[in-house]
Amino acid sequence: MYFGFKNISIRYGEKEIVNDITMDFPRGKTTTIIGANGCGKTSLLKTISRAVSPKKGEVVFKNKPLDHYRPKELAKKIAYLPQIHYSPSDIDVKTLVSYGRYPYRQFGKGLSEQDREVIQNTLNLTGLKNLEDRTLDHLSGGERQRAWIAMTICQEPEILILDEPITYLDIGYQLEIMELIKSLGEKLNITIIMVLHDINLAARYSQHLFSIKDKKIYAYGDPRFVITEERLSDIFNIKAQIYEDNRNACPFIIPEKR
Repeated sequence: MYFGFKNISIRYGEKEIVNDITMDFPRGKTTTIIGANGCGKTSLLKTISRAVSPKKGEVVFKNKPLDHYRPKELAKKIAYLPQIHYSPSDIDVKTLVSYGRYPYRQFGKGLSEQDREVIQNTLNLTGLKNLEDRTLDHLSGGERQRAWIAMTICQEPEILILDEPITYLDIGYQLEIMELIKSLGEKLNITIIMVLHDINLAARYSQHLFSIKDKKIYAYGDPRFVITEERLSDIFNIKAQIYEDNRNACPFIIPEKR
C-alpha cells in the first residue's frame, strides 16, 4: 500500500464511528471522501495527524505504519490542512508560507537559501506573489485559504490532505480554490486526498471517490460509478436527477425532495 487506512476502527467512548475501514489511495491522483455528516470522514483524516487514535488498525505510508517514521521525516512527505486552523492575524502571507519549511530547518539556524527559493516558487505557483507582504487580517477568505494551502505546498509533500478546504467560502472562491488544488495536483504530480460536502465539486475535481455509510466503505471508484440515484438515496437519503457535465466530463446532480 502506497498510502491509506488499513483496517481502522474509531470509537469515541461507547460510540463507534467507523469499523474496520481500509482505503488504498491511488498515487498521483485526487481522491475525495464523501458521506453524510457524522459518518467519520474527518475522524479518519485526524488519524493521519494523530489528533485521533484509532481503536484498531493503522495509517500506512509506503507499506509502513506512520508511527515508524520520525515526525520531521513524515512532514516532508505528507502535508495536512485541517478544516479549522489558526495563526496570528497580523502575520504576513510570506511568513505563513515560510512555516512550511519547518521540517527542513536545522536546530538554531534560520532559513537557508534553498528554503527561500522554495518559498518564492510556492508564492508564484499559488498566485500569492503580489500578496506576500499583506497580513492575514487584510485578506479575503479565499485569499487566506490560498495562503494556508501554499504553506502546505511549501513542505514539498508527496501527499496533500485537505479537510473541507472550501467550507465558509462563497461559490466564486470555492471554484477558485478547487481550480488551485487541481492545478497543484497536475503541476506537482502529488497525491491529493480531500473531504468535501459538495457532491458536484467532488465529482468534478476528483479522479476517485470513497463513500462511507453505516461505518463502512459503501462504494469506491470513478465518480460515475459512485454517484448514482440509488447510492445517493442510500447515502444521503435524497432523490436526485443525474446528468452528464460534458464540459468537465463528470456527473452532475440536481437533488430533489423525497
